[in-house]
Order: sequence, then structure tokens, then C-alpha cells
Amino acid sequence: MLFITMTAQTTVVLCLLVKAAWGEMKFPPGFRFGAATAAYQIEGSWNVSDKAESVWDRFTHEHKYYVDSGSNGDVACDSYNRWKDDVRIAKELNLHFYRFSISWPRLLPTAFSNKISDDGRNYYNQLIDALLEEGIEPIVTLFHLDLPQRLQDLGGWANPLIIDWFANYARVVFSLYGDRVKTWITINEPLLICEMSYSDSNLAPGIESIELGNYLCAKNVLLAHATAWRIYDEEFRPKYHGKVSLTNILIWYEPTTGNDSNLGNLANQLCNGIYTHPIFSKTGNWPQSVIKIVDERSKLLGYPYSLLPEFTKKEIEFIKGTYDFFGMNYYISKSIRKSLVNEHIPLWPLEGVPILGAILESQPTWTSGATKWFSAHPPGLRKVLNWIRHNYGDQEIYIMENGYATADTELEDFDRISYLKDHLEQVLLAMKDGVNVTRYTIWSLMDNFEWSDGYTIKFGLYEVDFSSPERTRTPRKSAEYYKNVIETHSLSDFYVKNEL
Repeated sequence: MLFITMTAQTTVVLCLLVKAAWGEMKFPPGFRFGAATAAYQIEGSWNVSDKAESVWDRFTHEHKYYVDSGSNGDVACDSYNRWKDDVRIAKELNLHFYRFSISWPRLLPTAFSNKISDDGRNYYNQLIDALLEEGIEPIVTLFHLDLPQRLQDLGGWANPLIIDWFANYARVVFSLYGDRVKTWITINEPLLICEMSYSDSNLAPGIESIELGNYLCAKNVLLAHATAWRIYDEEFRPKYHGKVSLTNILIWYEPTTGNDSNLGNLANQLCNGIYTHPIFSKTGNWPQSVIKIVDERSKLLGYPYSLLPEFTKKEIEFIKGTYDFFGMNYYISKSIRKSLVNEHIPLWPLEGVPILGAILESQPTWTSGATKWFSAHPPGLRKVLNWIRHNYGDQEIYIMENGYATADTELEDFDRISYLKDHLEQVLLAMKDGVNVTRYTIWSLMDNFEWSDGYTIKFGLYEVDFSSPERTRTPRKSAEYYKNVIETHSLSDFYVKNEL
């Protein structure tokens, strides 16, 4: 890294020049900064009290070979017992908000609303109240990948009954915490829930059902979200005046050459638009390009109907407009090109798009992270933000996750600082373009269980010592950097302050 190898004097000079070029690089007064985690990745206590089994509990216990080092979230950061530590470090950073998720099987042990766990309810009550006491807004995600195993045994997200199951769960959560929680995310990353989980048995629930399960899942996720949004809108908004949306992970598909520009547009619609167009567009429904692509693919495979399930006119209207903000996560971009003759196209959605005959790669100038799927390209964030504006108008955008993966526990994490600085700069540039971004969220507040990568990669502003019974949280240099951004509402002077 440049900032490591330069002398202190040279660094100061360069930073002063950058500061002069940038000006203050100030964020607007109302812009808010936060950090995020998710229940299965930090809570641990997987079988404490009356908590039931989730799909990730089952998956990591029965399919250890799919998770790096055979690890699991049984203890993780032990946040179920150490939530006060989480609040403390959130306060140390001066976060405006802290985004966390509720474990469906912890709160509803049967997965249904006939039984609410007293211990589960109290755990989230304590966390929410403690955050508010410190002046930190709680932002709550209802579903972040940890489906109750009992529902997966009944078909999970491929079963249309899950729309009602999720709606009843959402109503319980809104009833319990709606008086204090004013910002809600119904479902996190449908692309991961549907496209990635059903194309790769390395992720829970471990079912490979490409071009069938993923499309059934997509329709049911969108209808479940819309149902939960309308429940809040009709039953809870008049009293609590909160905001609700879902959060999509968006990847920028950069054409490898000028000849691949149309391919890039199709990939952005197929992977991003499929979960955004039905909600945020004026027309609703799947993107027309996606309908056409899947219809052609279905005929090629010999099906007498499209594998993409149709929405009825009533369903189109029901889903359309079910948002109060545009929630998005962004980590990476991918370079997309047509596959060569006889070239194998990976099924993994971060390496290939078989339905388009496309290969996904990283450009040599892009930064690689500590895991194979990570390819950092900061300008991609600005392009994604402008893609949203171009396709869906002047939406209020909340960036709900953005972060960098390292392979070690290094506390002097300048690579992460560079990633965050470069992406925050792209946010400011997008705002100058006219994009209405109002929130930015770091993934993650602390190291945690990173799904199939286990504990081998680190996203945290705080290092977690997973060998210690106390799961000690220690701030990295990036925590100091992010705290400075929050306090100054600016990107301009961190390196200068720390090198002089």
C-alpha cells in the first residue's frame, strides 16, 4: 500500500495536495453513518433457551466440508451474552445507527406466531434500549439468511406458503419493537438467498436447483417483502411513522470490451433488476429483458412454459411501490465478457452467467480481497448509484453494507482504510451527480462468521479474538479512520492528522 511504503513527510505532502484538490470533501449535515452485523454471524448461543435450529445451524453441523475449517456460528462473537460490548464499541465509534438482524428461530421457536420466546424477546429489547440510551439508532433486519430449519423442511423460500409465514413473523416483530425501531429492512440480499443459494450447494440450505428453485424463490421473496411492507403501512405506520424497505446486494457488471456493452446491461438487469424492478419501477413486474431471456432459455431446454413464474396483474400492483427508501449493499464489480468457444462457464453467480453465455472476471487493476469472489472497483459504486437513478428515478438511497475482506488479524489495516476512503469518495461523487444517498454503513462492526468462508476472512473494524472465551474486541486502524469520518463528516484530513 502507498501509505505504508511512503515516508511520513512524503505522505503529509501528498495528503495536503489531495486535500487541496478535494476541498473538504464534506458530507451533507443530515448524512448518517453506521455499521452492520447479522444474527447468525455474531450471536452464537445457537441452542440456548428455547431457540430453534436455523438452516445455517443444520448446514454447518452436517456439512462441515462446505465451510472453511469446518467452522460454524455456534459461539461466533458470543453477542447473545456480550451485547453490551457491541453497544460499547458502537458508541466508541460515535455511530449514528447500528444495523443488526433478528433471528427468526430465536424469537419464534416454532417458526410460527403461536409461541414467542421470552428470552429471545428480552434479548432484542435489551439491545434496542441500550442503543437508544447511547443515542444510536437501531436499524433492524427481519431476515438475514437464517431461516428456521422447520420451514426449510417444508420447502423454504420455494414454497409460496412462506409469504404468509414471513408476514406473521414480521407482524410479531413490528408489534414488539415498532415503538422504538423506526427503520426496518424486511429481507437482506435476495440475490444471495435465491441465485447463489440455489446454484451452489456450498451455502445453506445446500440445495442445487438452478433455473428453477432460484426463480421460485425470487417470486416468493418479493411477495413476502411486499406483504410485510403493507402490514407495516396499514397497521403500524399510522402509530409509529417508521420506514420499511428491503436491501439488495448490487454488483456492477463492467463490459470487458465495447462489444460487451449490451451484455453488461443484460447482466445488470438479470442479477440486479430482477429484485428491484418489480418494486421500484413505475410498471412493476420482472424486467422485460429478463422475461425474454428466461423464456428463450426455457424453450431451449425443452420446457413448454417459462421457468420464470409469472406475476398476476394483482401481484404486480401489490409489489409495486412497497418501499420507503432504496436499500442496497455494494462490495464488488465484475468484468463481463462472452465466453469463448468450448469455454466452461461456472455456475457460481460471481464467476459466470450461464444464461447469458458470459464469464465474470476481475480486471488486473482491480483490488483483490482475501476471498476468491472479492474484486474491488470503487468507481463501480458510483456507476451502480447512477444506474439506480437512471432506472428508478430520484430514490432516497441507503447504503446498508460496504466493506473489505482481509485474511489476517492485522490491526494496521491500511488496505481496508484505502477501500473505505475510495468508496466514500465515490459516494460523494455520485451525490454531485445528483444521486440522493443519505446513509452509509460499514460491514462489519467486528469480525464474524462469514458463511462458507467461516472465520478465515475478516471484515471487522474491530478484531475479535475467537480463541478467547471473552471474544475480546480490539479496534483496528480502520475504526479510528471511520470514527474520524463520522466526527468530521469529511474525508479530508485523517492521514494528515495521524502522520504529523
